[in-house]
Amino acid sequence: MRERTTSRRHVPDGGTAAELPPELIADVERAGYYPQLVTDVLRSALAGEPVQAHLVHLETTFDSAEVRRHVTVLALTPSRLVIAHADDHGPDETSPENYAVASTEAVALHRVESVVVSHVVTRPDQHRSGSTPHEVTLTVGWGAVRRVDLEPAGCADTECDADHGYTGSLSGDDLTLRVSAAAEGAGAVQAAVAFARALSEATARA
Repeated sequence: MRERTTSRRHVPDGGTAAELPPELIADVERAGYYPQLVTDVLRSALAGEPVQAHLVHLETTFDSAEVRRHVTVLALTPSRLVIAHADDHGPDETSPENYAVASTEAVALHRVESVVVSHVVTRPDQHRSGSTPHEVTLTVGWGAVRRVDLEPAGCADTECDADHGYTGSLSGDDLTLRVSAAAEGAGAVQAAVAFARALSEATARA
C-alpha cells in the first residue's frame, strides 16, 4: 500500500478568492490522481471561499489482482471544512470501463464536534519534545456518521451465567485518515499534524 500526504497553510493575500492556492494545486498534481477532476470538484464545493489550509492524502490499495487508488483532499476555509474524495471503480454492472467517482462534502465549522489526533510513538522513553511521531491518525466528527460498538454485558459475579444483555458505546467517525512515516515519510506526518492544529484552532474560534 502506497500513501502520500501533503499539507499547506495559507494566509489570504487579497487575491481572487475563487482561485485555488498554487500550493494546493501543486500537491493535488503531485498526488497524480486525476488532478483536473479533483481540482474541478474542489472549486465547485469551495463556492468562492479562500482556502486557509489544506491536506492531500493519496492511498493506493491492492484488491486481489486490481489496484485501487483513493485521494482525499481537506480544505479549510474561514467558515467550512470542505472534503473532496475520489476513487476508482469498475468495470461493473453499471459500466464496461473503469471510471472514477469524485464527491465533496462541506461542513460548517460550528458543526465539527471533535478533532481527534492519535500519535503513535516508537521508543517513547526516548521521545523528545517536538519529535515527529511514527504514525498519526486524524479523526474528524461532525455527527453525520455514528458508530456503535456493542459487547455482551456482565456482572461482578464470576459464576453468574445469566443474560445481562449488551453494553456498548456510541462514537462519531465521519472521517479518518491514517498517515505513517514508514509508508509516506516524516514530512507527511508533520503535514497531518499541522492541518489538525489549524482545524482545531478554526473550530475553537467557531
